[in-house]
Parts: sequence; C-alpha cells; structure tokens
Amino acid sequence: MNTKIKIITIALLLLGASLQAQMPIRHNALESNRYGVVYNLPLTQLNFELEISKTTYKRGEFYQYAKQYLNIDNPIMEDKVVYNLEEVSVHNVGLPNKHNSYLIEFKSNSVEPFVYLTEDGLICSINHEPPIIEKAQKIERTAKRTNTINPQSLLTEEILLAGSRAKQAELIAKQIFALRLSRTDILTGEAENMPPDGQAYQLVIDQINMQEEALVQLFSGSVKTEYITSTVPIIPGTDDIDREVHFRFSEKLGQLSADDLAGEPIYLSLINKTPQPEIVLSERDQRRLEKKFSEGVIYNIPSKAQLIVTFQNKTLLNTEVDVVQYGSQDVLTRQMFDSRRQPIKVEFYPHLGAIKQITQ
Repeated sequence: MNTKIKIITIALLLLGASLQAQMPIRHNALESNRYGVVYNLPLTQLNFELEISKTTYKRGEFYQYAKQYLNIDNPIMEDKVVYNLEEVSVHNVGLPNKHNSYLIEFKSNSVEPFVYLTEDGLICSINHEPPIIEKAQKIERTAKRTNTINPQSLLTEEILLAGSRAKQAELIAKQIFALRLSRTDILTGEAENMPPDGQAYQLVIDQINMQEEALVQLFSGSVKTEYITSTVPIIPGTDDIDREVHFRFSEKLGQLSADDLAGEPIYLSLINKTPQPEIVLSERDQRRLEKKFSEGVIYNIPSKAQLIVTFQNKTLLNTEVDVVQYGSQDVLTRQMFDSRRQPIKVEFYPHLGAIKQITQ
C-alpha cells in the first residue's frame, strides 16, 4: 500500500491566481514638455509555462518483508525520482523595446491632451482613462501532508532491541495489526475506553490512521509528488520558426536547456498566417511614407501566427497567437487629436501596441 502525498507548489496564471492591480500612469501634454509625450511600442515575448510533476519514490526500510508480513505485492524496491511533463501553456508578454520609442505631439490649443503609459512606458491610451491592468501574480499553494509522523518514533523498545531485522519486521507488523484492531473496536463501540465525544472520537481515529500509515511505509515505501512550474521566455524574430529546439525534457532530470542532450527535444513551430509581401518603394513614395510616420501616432498591427509545441511525437500545444514581429505598423494622423470640442479617444492593447478601440 503506497501513500501518495501531493505537495502543490505550482503557480498557475489562469487557475487560482491572485490578481495584482497595476495602475497605468497619466502623462499630461503641457507647455513644459512642449505638448509631447514619449512612449514605447513592444516586441512580442512568448513565455512558455511548463507544468512539471516531480515524483519521489522512497524504499521502505523493511521492503524485503512486505509480502511476508503484510501481503504487499508491489513495494518500492529502489529510491528514485521521476519527472513528468504534465502541461505546456503560453502567455503573450509585451517586451518594451528601446528602439521603438516615439513622440506624440499635440497642438498647444488642444483640449488638455493626455496619455496613459505603463510603468515600462508602453502606451495604454490617448485622451482616455484605461481600465486597471490586472496582472496575474503567482502564488504557492501547498496541500497538507497526510502524514507527518516519523515512523521511528513509534517503534517500541522491544522492536529496537530485537536481535535481527526479520524479528524487527515481525514485531512492527504485529504493531500495525494491533492498531487496526484498536480502530475496529472503536468503530464498533467495543473498545474499553471509548472517546467521550465526536471530536475526540475523530482525533483518535485520525491518530491511529496516521500511525498505521507511517508504519506501513516501512514496508511499502512512500511516494511524494510535487508540482512545479518552469518559465522559458522566447522572443521570435521576423522569420517563421520550424521545429526548433528551445528546451528539452528528461524523465530523470526534468526541464533542461536546448543544448543539454541528456533530455529529449521539445519542438517549437511558429508560422506567420498572414505574411506581408515585400514591397519596393520608389524614392518619392519612400519620402511620403517617412513624412507620414514622422507626424502621427505610430502603432503596431500584429500578425496572427500558429504556434505548435510537440514532444515525443505528441502535440502539447496548438494555438493561435499575436506576434508583433510578424506584423507591420501604421499611423494615426496628428490632425485626429486637434479637435477643440470633442477630442478623439484611443485605447490600446499595451502588450501589443495595437489599437483596441477609437471613440469620440
């Protein structure tokens, strides 16, 4: 009889995560800053969350006698640790890019223009108060261990002084059977000293169960499973990714780096679903484009990409993601924000630098 103790230390971003409010910062366009606000546009960073189980098998001190005294057919025969890749998820993160810094300029007679930015300078909105950015915060959840008793503390003097390990095993087995008999007597009401009330009754039963479990583990061995997460950040380039190895996994060692051949490869593919054709502009068109981008609010237009992660010929993840590096950019003309009566309001996806909505 193996006892499996689960200690959950996994931090899930989507399940059981607490949310920490992140307040965007308002920047007013004033005479002191020449009616301009500097902002950043992000690159896409894909954070891969690997949920890994680590199971530790510990052999019992008297495993050789498990069948003889307790009729346990499959005691743990050796100490070992086994890792298993349970799940892979991905989270799209906006990575501030210092090479993508731009200036929003307003006319001096605009009606109190302002811009909201994240702490990293990513644009949230123009002339509009954005909602609070809810940021998932990892928390650790630990399940109670079902047995914290050291079995050595339960051994009687007779057991400790026994002349052989076989005799010790026999006496421990008798102690286990005595605990089982005591529990049966209490459950059937035949015990000489019954617990006085329901609470005491439950405490006694729980104590007997824990002692029995601790002693049985001396024969069967114990199993403890922990759940952990590992984060692997990947910043795509502008080209497709075709079955590249960015990390590996081993049943004996867990998650490994891409160049550690002790683990089996985890393949990653990222395919642009709407590739942009390369356009060669004339000098005149190039000057027009440069002028357009120099006088407005530049924003990103991400492209959709198909993300596939495979391991041991099994698909662990097959989903669609937005990738800034695969997309393009465009401009909101400065004239849009010159209205004195009712200024244009723009809300962005901060992690993408893309427009969410435009209102007036």
